[in-house]
Amino acid sequence: MAALKYAGLEDTDSEEELPPGWEERTTKDGWVYYANHFEEKTQWEHPKSGKRKRVAGGLPYGREQETDENGQVYFVDHINKRTTYLDPRLAFTVEDNPVKPTTRQKYDGNSTAMEILQGRDLSGKVAIITGANSGIGFETAKSLALHGAYVILACRNMSRGNDAVQRILAEWHKAKVEAMTLDLASLHSVQHFAEAFKSKNVPLHILICNAAVFGVPWCLTEDELESTFQVNHLGHFYLVQLLEDVLRRSSPARVVVVSSESHRFTEIKDNTGKLDFSLLSPSKKEYWAMLAYNRSKLCNILFSNELNRRLAPHGVTSNAVHPGNMMYSSLHRSWWVYTLLFTLARPFTKSM
Repeated sequence: MAALKYAGLEDTDSEEELPPGWEERTTKDGWVYYANHFEEKTQWEHPKSGKRKRVAGGLPYGREQETDENGQVYFVDHINKRTTYLDPRLAFTVEDNPVKPTTRQKYDGNSTAMEILQGRDLSGKVAIITGANSGIGFETAKSLALHGAYVILACRNMSRGNDAVQRILAEWHKAKVEAMTLDLASLHSVQHFAEAFKSKNVPLHILICNAAVFGVPWCLTEDELESTFQVNHLGHFYLVQLLEDVLRRSSPARVVVVSSESHRFTEIKDNTGKLDFSLLSPSKKEYWAMLAYNRSKLCNILFSNELNRRLAPHGVTSNAVHPGNMMYSSLHRSWWVYTLLFTLARPFTKSM
């Protein structure tokens, strides 16, 4: 705009010219978005033409892309020894003509977590992911972090959690990511985690309840509850309750509960149709690992539905998701029989 004014061409009627108060910016992925300084808002569509654009090609020789402490992208010109927030590739943009998705979905079994968030700028967003040091949790954490979000990996094993953090930082050294201790088999640990997070005085926009155990032998937690039920459901239930006030203050926010289609193959009611609490945390004599897992996943579904009913009016949505029957992860590690079955199925499953 300054160059146009200097040349005496500021009164052009070109649809590509930005109205006063607007600025053209780019995300780390090269997608163009527009900031309105008067209304303090951003949008993907050009304010005049309504078009979406992305930059074409790479950065010129000697230029490097960085991100400041506020998550905004800037560019370092090593040749001329200067920095700028103006993307030099903006002179070479192409119009994006997104293809409308099918009525059911726009992704398939080959899609990756990075592809799902392609083009999205999550700068300023804060996310917590339980069980994020491996498997689905790690891929989710990495994708959110590499798209600008501040991600907290809530892990039982801090050594593995810190290793996961380093793997993400190895891909982008400016990623905002850290590990915090959370043992869902201990309600005291859940409470301590929630208090430690609140002490950071940051918002919470995304809470992903991902951690789970599968096929483990019967045992009681320190809270005298069956471990599969507590880790897969009750620990997450308690965590959400403790962080509900932060989620409300951060709205729009969302809770995502990773459940399973196996919730369909069980019941938690007695013969009279009433909730049977003895089925949720069974004795050793009544315990079957697969059935305990199915029941915990059914509790996930019921909890997510009720949570959405209560919090949606306050700007907090809740969804339960099924990660897919053909997803190969480390969930089977607790028993050699499940490991063998998963190993045999691996050639036909989707890899991380």
